[in-house]
Amino acid sequence: MRKQWICRAVVVVGVVLGGMGAEFVGAAENDRLRVLVWNVWRGTNKVDQGPEKALALIKESKADVCLLQESYDIEGERPQFGPWAAEQLGWNVWQGKSPHLCVMSPYTMDQTFFHKAWHAIGAELTDPKGRKLHAFSIWIDYRSGAGAYLRAHPSASDQEVLDGESERSGRVAQAAGILKYLEAQSLLGLKTPLLVGGDWNCPSHLDWTEATAKAFPYRRALKLPVSWSMLEAGFVDSFRAVYPDPVKQPGDTWSPLFREKDGEVLPLNRIDRLYYKSNREVPMLRAVSAKVYPEVLEDNAIPVEDRAFPSDHAALLIEYEWVGGE
Repeated sequence: MRKQWICRAVVVVGVVLGGMGAEFVGAAENDRLRVLVWNVWRGTNKVDQGPEKALALIKESKADVCLLQESYDIEGERPQFGPWAAEQLGWNVWQGKSPHLCVMSPYTMDQTFFHKAWHAIGAELTDPKGRKLHAFSIWIDYRSGAGAYLRAHPSASDQEVLDGESERSGRVAQAAGILKYLEAQSLLGLKTPLLVGGDWNCPSHLDWTEATAKAFPYRRALKLPVSWSMLEAGFVDSFRAVYPDPVKQPGDTWSPLFREKDGEVLPLNRIDRLYYKSNREVPMLRAVSAKVYPEVLEDNAIPVEDRAFPSDHAALLIEYEWVGGE
């Protein structure tokens, strides 16, 4: 852990890119907290003017905290995407020795945390009213995703699908490691909010139900272990707190870019999620609005490098209201 201080700057509203999902309700400053979770896809290098397009979305979101994944080096003279974007905004930033995990915010950054370079980093933040929160950006193993496995093995047993979480990938162990680290840092029982969000590379058990198995391809009603472990640790799934019906509001984040292959629809899933713990004390947070970018999906015929949306992952924006306080 280390301390890090950078001056705060005013954020200018950027180009509106739309949102795939729920209507996002604006709120009075300092009464709400907006958190953006986004895998920016290889440092935004895959799309022409990717850094500029990604920065415009961050500005348009009016986020107070950004939890980024794949914040790699920008091609050319610029540094990693997160530090570059934070410099443009005048924000605080923490990426440390991680090749891709990043926490950005205009809030004061009092302390930083480093679990593992590929799996979790975080920061203690203080907002202009002096309210504290902790925010962690995470990423876990992408291999053998449940939706893709079912597409390739439609007759697989439930256990064979679940084995992908612990046997054919390291997701279960890595998620457990993140929770163990948070506990070791005495963060799970704080009186202030704890946010843990990022690219989980697996769907949630809240989205794999009897109802969704009937409504969407390549799903079953399964007790998926990673999301279940977050529930057992006392975390709330922010998107599902706002939209509890996964059929009416699927909130899929994978993938706005890769939706078809050889004329067949690929599995869609909500693999980018933001969890929070209010820790039963004041000041606390309540999720009140959710938005997934982009709203308008681009034509698959458009070459990847020419896309307006610069990532293969949708961006998730959650707005919380502060409840209680001193």
